Amino acid sequence: MLQSLARILVHIVFSTKHRQPLIQPEIENELYSYMASIFRVYESPAIIINGVEDHVHNLCTLSRKIALSDLIEKVKKSSSKWIKTKDAAYKNFYWQNGYGAFSIGESNVEALKTYIAKQKEHHRQKTFQDEFREFFQLYKIEYDEKYVWD
Repeated sequence: MLQSLARILVHIVFSTKHRQPLIQPEIENELYSYMASIFRVYESPAIIINGVEDHVHNLCTLSRKIALSDLIEKVKKSSSKWIKTKDAAYKNFYWQNGYGAFSIGESNVEALKTYIAKQKEHHRQKTFQDEFREFFQLYKIEYDEKYVWD
């Protein structure tokens, strides 16, 4: 086979450091657009990015040319630097050290896109921590609470 082909869909979730409510409505669309541009640079186009004041969800197609951890590091590092240039209010903006990444089958894409699009509505009733715990259960990920939150 002369070509290497792949379509790996990944749902990536990460929060602001200590879940600080720093992603304000006046900056979020610009932040998500900026993040999408970084995903594109690394040939891992974002299908949808959305979130609330303390975390973001991204559904992307992972490039076969970059490790997932490297991609997330580049997106977080670049977007953190970028947002600090927008206003003094963001001078202490940092992403949490970790992240959640979950594989998604093609048949679940539409449902996940809807879920991500409705983040504000969803989080009127559920905290980020409770949501993340549900993902761990759904994807059968063992975890230790003391290492998940920063």
